[in-house]
Amino acid sequence: MEAYRHTVKYYETDRMGFTHHSNYVRWMEEARIDCMDALGWPYARFEKEGIISPVTAIECRFKQTTTFPEEVSIEVTVTEFKGVRLKLKYVMKNAEGKTVCEAASEHCFIRKGKIIRVDREYPEFFLALKSLQEE
Repeated sequence: MEAYRHTVKYYETDRMGFTHHSNYVRWMEEARIDCMDALGWPYARFEKEGIISPVTAIECRFKQTTTFPEEVSIEVTVTEFKGVRLKLKYVMKNAEGKTVCEAASEHCFIRKGKIIRVDREYPEFFLALKSLQEE
């Protein structure tokens, strides 16, 4: 799958001119939504069916700063998915290919307040996500 690309906006930087750390989490969401779109399963499709996918855990390890108007590529891979808890990894790199941030997020899928098993209710989506799983 092709990496998501984000150009650092001026408003995303702090007084030192570096990207504020909170923005990396936003970029993770942008990359995740883009990934689902590329798989043919847009998030809006799930929302229409009353399904949400909250973040249950998040982790970021910052390796290098980014600045305006730098381009950052974000690769998304599945590290684990057995049908309930989805674990994703994000590797963010600058234009020179240097890793600027390594991150991870965990999610579940909920309908009407109850966790659903994606492998049973949406087997095609489950298999699409499994195709992104690391070996």
